[in-house]
Amino acid sequence: MTSPELSAMRAALRNLTPAEAIGDRDIVWSDHVLDGGVVVTVLRPRRARPDAPGLYSIHGGGMVMDDRFADLPRLVALIEEFGFVCATVEYRLAPEHPHPAPLEDCYAGLVWFAAEFGFSRLVVGGGSAGGGLSAGVALLARDRDGPALAGQLLLCPMLDDRTSADLPDLVWTREANEFGWRSLLNGQISPYAAPARMADLAGLPPAFVEVGGAELFRDEDVAYSQRLAQAGVPTELHVWADAHHGFDRFAPEAEVTRAALAARSSWLRRLLGESE
Repeated sequence: MTSPELSAMRAALRNLTPAEAIGDRDIVWSDHVLDGGVVVTVLRPRRARPDAPGLYSIHGGGMVMDDRFADLPRLVALIEEFGFVCATVEYRLAPEHPHPAPLEDCYAGLVWFAAEFGFSRLVVGGGSAGGGLSAGVALLARDRDGPALAGQLLLCPMLDDRTSADLPDLVWTREANEFGWRSLLNGQISPYAAPARMADLAGLPPAFVEVGGAELFRDEDVAYSQRLAQAGVPTELHVWADAHHGFDRFAPEAEVTRAALAARSSWLRRLLGESE
């Protein structure tokens, strides 16, 4: 990927607005501008129950593109299923804003969201770059004595700038991945930006890790899951055979997507103490 290609891809992106994603569902939304200019959109049931769990969502895009509305369809479905109060954060993008800007924006939004709603059960999650940033936010919350997290939902997370796999992913190529990491790190090395580099994974919240069996992140996600489990973190790993990166977004009607969504929901029900 080159800078002109990135500009073209950013210009071509068109995500649903909250009103479009919500439709006639009984869900309300609001934007909040935090100190420092970070924007967080909150979506919740119109009559959210007092003990509603929280879900803090971080969008993907290889660290270099997309916006906070990218995962709205996923969030709306989870709000309907679990009664979540959800937040989705607009973090600054690389290469204009390299590490630590994206991660610090995400962490600032999490701190605000946790304080604003006082959740007893709060999950952080996202896909691809959003999964990597979610893992980084979980590390920051641990190391800064930040908000208590009930779990981390890591969907095909982008975790390791040293990725050596050369799987022929149709969606996120090795070339694009190298561009994303180069744009984010700008010569730096950080275990918060690339959580696979973190030596100590103890004390993190329970993790759900999902990855396609035919995608670039397969090996790094499997390795990270194994290290989480070895560190005593309750960890559930799903490797979906022959699935490419972001398969749930690009093939929403596929059998593998239905199976993956059911596995996510099962984990969330067990994590939150909801009945099966």
